Amino acid sequence: MSKMWGGRFTKKTDPLVEGFTKSIQFDKKLAEYDCIGSLAHINVLKKAGLLTGPEYKKLEGGLKSILESAKKAPFKVDDAFEDIHSYIQHLLEKKVGKAALKLHTCRSRNDQVVFDTKLYCLKNITVTLDLLSGIVKQLAKSANANARQAMPGYTHLQHAMPVSLYDYFGAYVEMLSRDAKRMSNIFDNIEIVMGAGALSGTPIDSSKYSVKMMPGCSLCSPANAMDAVSSRDFIIETLSALAIIGMHLSRMAEDLILWSTKEFDFIDIDEAFCTGSSLMPQKKNPDVLELIRGNTGKLYGNLMSVLVMMKGLPLSYNRDMQLDKEPLFSSFEIIQQELKVLAGLLPKIKFKKNNIARQLEDECLYATDMADYLVQKGAAFKDAHTIIGKLIAYKLKSGKEIKKMGNEALKKFHPALSSKVIRKIIDPEQSVKSKRSVRRKKR
Repeated sequence: MSKMWGGRFTKKTDPLVEGFTKSIQFDKKLAEYDCIGSLAHINVLKKAGLLTGPEYKKLEGGLKSILESAKKAPFKVDDAFEDIHSYIQHLLEKKVGKAALKLHTCRSRNDQVVFDTKLYCLKNITVTLDLLSGIVKQLAKSANANARQAMPGYTHLQHAMPVSLYDYFGAYVEMLSRDAKRMSNIFDNIEIVMGAGALSGTPIDSSKYSVKMMPGCSLCSPANAMDAVSSRDFIIETLSALAIIGMHLSRMAEDLILWSTKEFDFIDIDEAFCTGSSLMPQKKNPDVLELIRGNTGKLYGNLMSVLVMMKGLPLSYNRDMQLDKEPLFSSFEIIQQELKVLAGLLPKIKFKKNNIARQLEDECLYATDMADYLVQKGAAFKDAHTIIGKLIAYKLKSGKEIKKMGNEALKKFHPALSSKVIRKIIDPEQSVKSKRSVRRKKR
């Protein structure tokens, strides 16, 4: 196994060191992007006069052949190699011979790995955005399909006020739409550069690094070579955005888990997305949603691991930075898997509208509506709050329904209250309609 370095060394690397430092077991995921980067690099070398026409053609053909293999899953690698860069160099040498020895001219793996990782991020941000878009559309569809369905709204996980399912789903549409915008901004901020060398640039003129590689992606030289090889803020931003998506999906999963319990019993989750118990025959568990909730810890951990790894590193490149890729790969894979699962699960949720309607019979849900009514009749809100609070306390102590109280009993609390007024107020659809401050978007 040949290395991309070693001339200065007189001893073989200890096998323990080789095993400890190698990264090919995970950076093999960058094979496709490494080939794309090498194709761009030989274009630069040709423009700089450092490759002859025949050499360029040989290298181009060899790299394109390896690229085709790298695009096919699984791309088999030899784990004995130090990293994916040295393995592709080895494959190229086997294909084109001595011409491959010129591939690493004016190039460092410090520069190379940043290029590869940025291209990986661009591709996977695009995939994630497509999956996010599908979930947002499904949530909007569910919102529209249940636009007139009211349900209890909660604060502190206690009955608060009636809300619409349209607004409930709409809340997650807003969250995930912001997530998509956040990911799009990161995509736009990632600049694909080459020419930083190890840390100080290369002898090739910066203009030669202007290469159009693919639609929407152009190569340029770095504004600062040390920044190019030693900054990982694009990874940290990506991990942060993925962690926030994970948090939003976890909250949604938790709502669905609660709604599926016997205590709530608002929804039925399709059996195809549930599991059973090895002991209890009756069980139908929302394991998928629980794992979405649980994976959030991994996403947070991935972000924190890279933040902590970077916090004390002097300029420029340090080998610690090798540890940025596993968290990045992990977070993308977790979020993409979760979005794919939710895309199948969400359309098959069935709402148990009769059970929801029973929960909406809780008269305490309409206490704020009663207080608002008294305000409209001239009462100060503090006084209205106290009056309705006493009415609720009387209801709970006496066991009497407010709807069934006569005019005489209601007017003891306030002259504007009557059985006719109360019947009108204690209505979930009316309660939802009465809230006019929200600028509801069409979905």
